Amino acid sequence: MKRLSLLLSALVFSSIMAADDLGELIFQDHFDRNESQETTDEPGSGWGTNSKTRAKGNKQVDLKDGTMRIFIHKEANHAVSVTHPAEFTDGAVGLRFMLEDGQDSLGLDFADLDFKEVHAGHLFVARISTKAVQLSDLKTGGMRLDISEARKAKQKLTAEQQAAMKDKSKSFPHELEVGKWHDLIVKVSGDTLSATIDGQLVGSFSSPGIAHPTKRTLRLSVPRNVVVDDVKIWRKK
Repeated sequence: MKRLSLLLSALVFSSIMAADDLGELIFQDHFDRNESQETTDEPGSGWGTNSKTRAKGNKQVDLKDGTMRIFIHKEANHAVSVTHPAEFTDGAVGLRFMLEDGQDSLGLDFADLDFKEVHAGHLFVARISTKAVQLSDLKTGGMRLDISEARKAKQKLTAEQQAAMKDKSKSFPHELEVGKWHDLIVKVSGDTLSATIDGQLVGSFSSPGIAHPTKRTLRLSVPRNVVVDDVKIWRKK
């Protein structure tokens, strides 16, 4: 069954790539491996998690049936973040995902931890829920360091900060069936971020922060639960 699913997924990606080359494939993971224990996160293949610092070390990532299941622990004080190096200027991330509840969502958060002018390296994010896809520029918007710190301190934003927050996010209505696998490609080209689901372009958004020259890290941001498989990362340049 897994082999058939991989073949079907490959056909979807191939059809999309035929129309628009995504670049050089620099990473892929089908999660066809076992963990040595079931107490703590052990995703392997270069993946990291924030469970130690944000969930008191409790397990939030489980490799099961050839997939990566991500679920927030009751003691967590932050969304689950599952990270992998993904260094490019222009490129794309493709994966299969399943939302098992109407309140679940998956964020693909691109970061550069060497860039200190934003909180925690946040650059931009594509967030997929069962109702919509939201594309956001975090670098020049809400995660800009002065804005992030002011909001955390519950201080009133200046007129300039309020202006900087405007038009830094765009939402595209898109219904997704729960309990079903979907194919996703998130593409970065210059200052434009786009999301394609099941071969259909859902939306594109252009903003200055997306053009940040070095995207170094991919974070899978999960506030509740999601199942992920067949992750691929391409570098265009």
